[in-house]
Amino acid sequence: MAAALGGSVQGNPDETVTSFAKIEHGKKGQLCFLANMKYEHYLYTSKASIMLVAEDFQPRQALPEGLTLVRTPNPYDALAQLLAYVKNKKKQFRRHRGRCRIAFSASLGSRVWVGDYVTIGAKTRIGDQTRICDNVTIGENVRIGNDCIIYPGAVIFADTVIGDRCILHAGCVIGDDGFGNVRQEDGSWKKIEHLGNVVIGNDVEIGSNATIDKAPMESTIIGNGARIDNLCVVAHNAKIGEHVAMAALCGIAGSTEIGDRCILAGQVGVAGHLKVAPDTTLCAQTGVIGDIRKSGYYFGSPALPHRTFLKAYAKFKQSGLE
Repeated sequence: MAAALGGSVQGNPDETVTSFAKIEHGKKGQLCFLANMKYEHYLYTSKASIMLVAEDFQPRQALPEGLTLVRTPNPYDALAQLLAYVKNKKKQFRRHRGRCRIAFSASLGSRVWVGDYVTIGAKTRIGDQTRICDNVTIGENVRIGNDCIIYPGAVIFADTVIGDRCILHAGCVIGDDGFGNVRQEDGSWKKIEHLGNVVIGNDVEIGSNATIDKAPMESTIIGNGARIDNLCVVAHNAKIGEHVAMAALCGIAGSTEIGDRCILAGQVGVAGHLKVAPDTTLCAQTGVIGDIRKSGYYFGSPALPHRTFLKAYAKFKQSGLE
């Protein structure tokens, strides 16, 4: 294991484990990790058998008897590799049973797993080794790449394109109509028909009950490597850049572009037709109402550079005490 992770062993090289645990809960036969030094004190009382630590970690107390350290360049990344290895070992594949509905013109790759009560529309193509869990609905002319996982209850509308190694969690909705309406003279609303689609890149993960709306024309785009958490909404014609991380309850309005490698903390809202520069971090509950042209940390509603917001808040708080 240490060799596979590019690490070294301090202790018993023949030690074995059967499960994982958080550092504060570790027991004999389990593997834990120390990536945040805030939790270092748990190390010295841990009953775990193996502990992943950084290469340069120096204990400040005596280690528990029988604890083996595996020193790696990045303990958190090493843990991610191990978790992925174990999960891949547990994968099962089956073609399909009678309790699903697959259009005659649909095409399924090799070793595709199809659960019960799945519907796959006409002319849809599913890549090799993709897993489609129970009660998933996939529309017509959808393209799903290799090694994807579509969890129960997900809905993928017609013409959606999904790359390789993507994960769609339970209940997410990809490619439904966006919130497009035109106000009429009498105050009523007229629906704008949406004839575009959603295009999702490779290695994207979309959380439970998140929604990605399709465009009226052209595409709503999710870039390679993006991470979108539960209950997020990405509106029609939005473009989410590569390796963007978006925490729960974020909302991105129509035609907005989020640059590559941006981080959006929980409950961030971004108004429509805006651009956010690459490598920008929007702190929790930030509200963006104008373009962000310079990368950095932003906070507040409306959004301000983080230091500016803190200075303004300090003055605001002080004024309330006068």
